[in-house]
Amino acid sequence: QVQLVESGGGLVQAGGSLRLSCAASGLTFSTHVMAWFRQAPEKEREFVCSISWSGGMVYYADSMKKRFTISRDNAKNTVYLQMNSLKPDDTADYYCAARGASGIYYVAGSAYDYWGHGTQVTVSS
Repeated sequence: QVQLVESGGGLVQAGGSLRLSCAASGLTFSTHVMAWFRQAPEKEREFVCSISWSGGMVYYADSMKKRFTISRDNAKNTVYLQMNSLKPDDTADYYCAARGASGIYYVAGSAYDYWGHGTQVTVSS
């Protein structure tokens, strides 16, 4: 049974930082592309970023490229999302997702095989 468990969300003031984690189990982590998505209230889910199997390639949505950093530790079966200079518009539920096939440029949720339950991030102004 595959499980993706996000953690690290919370309430932060604008300009602050948060580091999200996603611990994976039940899958061969090192052969899965990992990604982060987010969904703000009353908005559609949107792609945030993705990372290749080895961590050597990353891809970001344009609006988050300069503030967010995705990384992974295959020894710990964990993917991270470092978020800096947070804005109220970043308020959303953040989800990690895993893709069994190669390729990091897939921004549609349908391209991902497994999902976590999300962690809430609230940025106050």
